[in-house]
Amino acid sequence: MPEINSIGLIELSSVATGFLVEDTMLKAGSVQLLLARSICSGKFLIVVSGDVTSVQAALLAGAAVAGASLIERRQIARVHPTVLAAISQSVEIDPKNLRSIGVVETFSAASIIDVADAAIKAANVTLLRIHLAMALGGKGFVLMAGDVSSVQAAVDAGSRAAAEDGMLVGRGVIPAPSPELFREYI
Repeated sequence: MPEINSIGLIELSSVATGFLVEDTMLKAGSVQLLLARSICSGKFLIVVSGDVTSVQAALLAGAAVAGASLIERRQIARVHPTVLAAISQSVEIDPKNLRSIGVVETFSAASIIDVADAAIKAANVTLLRIHLAMALGGKGFVLMAGDVSSVQAAVDAGSRAAAEDGMLVGRGVIPAPSPELFREYI
């Protein structure tokens, strides 16, 4: 498989159509399935990764099958490599090294990937977690850590990306977070 440097997302209003679209996407391009599941509000989210051309082919084929069930289709080319780890929630950080936490929340699961990518490219932060839609009414959020000024710059960049699409719900920077906050939410 060519280099994984792109992520594609399709959000649908139908779970049944979601399974059909997922199958079509996987057959249309040389892509890796990162996530395919029902999400809040009875929707279905599919996330794939691969090279730019393969992801684009998978998204086009999936959107064609989706028809009126298509809510959103999004591709992020040249995605930062740490975005994949944060989606899979496989990032580890020592709580002792946690100087501040930043959070950005969006109205859609797909838009939070753009936010996370913009944030990590803007400042020296660690993406801790990208949460896609579950138990959030279909919304998304990203948590990041670093020194206060870097986290502020990353939150600002991510918030601008979300605001451009009208997707920004909320944002915040927490200097010196309590250990309980870290254990509870990270």
